[in-house]
Amino acid sequence: MNYRHSFHAGNSADVVKHSLLIALLRALQQKEGALTLIDTHAGCGLYDLGGEQAQRTGEAAHGVLRAFADTNPLLDDYRAAVRAVNDGAEPHLYPGSPQFLAQLLRPQDLLILNEKHPEDVAILRDAMRGSPAAVHARDAYELWLALLPTRTARGVVVVDPPYEQTDERDRIVATLAAAHRKWAHGVTVIWYPLKDRATHQQWKQKLRRLGIPKFLVVEHWLYDADMPGIYNGAGLFIVNPPYAFVQALPPLLEALRAALAPDGHRGEIRADWLHD
Repeated sequence: MNYRHSFHAGNSADVVKHSLLIALLRALQQKEGALTLIDTHAGCGLYDLGGEQAQRTGEAAHGVLRAFADTNPLLDDYRAAVRAVNDGAEPHLYPGSPQFLAQLLRPQDLLILNEKHPEDVAILRDAMRGSPAAVHARDAYELWLALLPTRTARGVVVVDPPYEQTDERDRIVATLAAAHRKWAHGVTVIWYPLKDRATHQQWKQKLRRLGIPKFLVVEHWLYDADMPGIYNGAGLFIVNPPYAFVQALPPLLEALRAALAPDGHRGEIRADWLHD
């Protein structure tokens, strides 16, 4: 099987993102109705933690390996999902979001994956062989809108861009606004990095102006004070999170904070509603 070498696979952001994604889908699946799951920036699906790039950055040591060293049972579902693509006690491969989503599929659910880069699409198709996922190679934002409303009554769109383009945040705001007009009751999950609080606050203000009623913001700050110019953490915007997920969130967030806090830092992870 092919998989991608990556600087960042299995870092602290992945642990938070995928732990919350599992919890979110588990809450939605308390109802029997079918779900359509759409991943707009699916990536390669599987990543090598032993590759030269990953070894050089050591990010997995501060992410997935910390989660595996932790014993809190609230992280058991996350650890089980990572173990499912590995054959040893310690992970050497890391599943991308498509793998996490595929593991959670019920017979009635649909999974649609999208990745624009041709080389990554080929690796993704290989990684998802044997799963019922449909794989597309389209512009992520065009696909996001084109597939709404979903064929099933309920659905989840996962938006996880690399933020390499200067207009990425503006495209997210514009597409989310249009998506909400087409699909006001749908669940949308948007991942983002945290580097500069001032820039992030400006982006949140733009999103606040959209007037989306149920808009949850989860932010994980790794350090007790900002570290200028470097990665300070990551977060998720979640539109229309289910009640059961929100109610169960506080202890899971505390478990993640405790497992991932860098040496000498307590860190902070919290969830708040984005209001006008």
